[in-house]
Amino acid sequence: MKEILFKTVNQYAGLVGVLIALVAVFSLSSENFLQQSTLVSIANQIPDLTFVAVGMTLVLVVAGIDLSVGSVLALSSAVLGTLMVDGKWPLWAAVVPCLLAGTLCGLVNGFVSVSFKIPSFIVTLGMLEIARGTTKVVTGSQTKYIGSSVEVLGEPLPGLLLSPAFLLAVVCVAAGQFLLTRTVFGRYCIAIGTNEEAVRMSGIRTAPYSITVFAISGLLCGLAGLSQTSRLSSADPNAAIGIELSAIAACVIGGTSLMGGRGSVVSSFIGVLIIAVLQTGLAQLGVSDANKQIITGAVIVVSVLIDALRVRLGQQQT
Repeated sequence: MKEILFKTVNQYAGLVGVLIALVAVFSLSSENFLQQSTLVSIANQIPDLTFVAVGMTLVLVVAGIDLSVGSVLALSSAVLGTLMVDGKWPLWAAVVPCLLAGTLCGLVNGFVSVSFKIPSFIVTLGMLEIARGTTKVVTGSQTKYIGSSVEVLGEPLPGLLLSPAFLLAVVCVAAGQFLLTRTVFGRYCIAIGTNEEAVRMSGIRTAPYSITVFAISGLLCGLAGLSQTSRLSSADPNAAIGIELSAIAACVIGGTSLMGGRGSVVSSFIGVLIIAVLQTGLAQLGVSDANKQIITGAVIVVSVLIDALRVRLGQQQT
């Protein structure tokens, strides 16, 4: 029990240390950073990326990648907005097609990639274009302004200051971590990412697990679309462009391997927090968008290098 506890603490200590260090640096550099309003704002803006990062972690674990998450998020949001604005659907009814749209895109990604042995990089790149184009067709390339009827998920709860979307994102992280580490499904996913051929040789059909992972990623994109639409009170056909890069960055910062077989949903969530704190802190310091991209990119590269060195040291020790 003590050994398991030690490994758990050791796994997250470095990431938490980086997060605390960033908070400390920005608190000393900007008098407005360590304020309740700033911290609450960060918490209520990260659910979209958190949902996507959870799904991306699962996909990366099985040695896949999903580049379509931003477009699928936008399509799910567009379905929700169009049904509520043009179809006069209530929120509770429009949520179902919103989530189904994301799940269907994920299923197509998984089915085509697994069934036809096409790299998921290529398949999801195609879906990125298909979903974005469909989003523009659905919305007529116009932003759908919904209004207060959709804001219930994005508004802070009275007395708590945190939004229901943030709380749902935390539950999603806990559920994703449990799925990955405490279920047979999760163990098989890790095994598939480590050595898929060995898993097949042991008599286990790998296709259903890989397809399901992509479907889960699509479903979580639907949740992210719902969260973003609620927070912005509108559905923008150009929403979430580039979020796939942020999600991959959060996963890599959290130690998830791009080669598959290793990952942690909780670590990816800490990666999301690191990116959010970094971007908010740099914005308060007046750093330009171009320089923010350079700094964020440098952090990602350093994280990958550290992860690579850690893996090599582990291999040498064994």
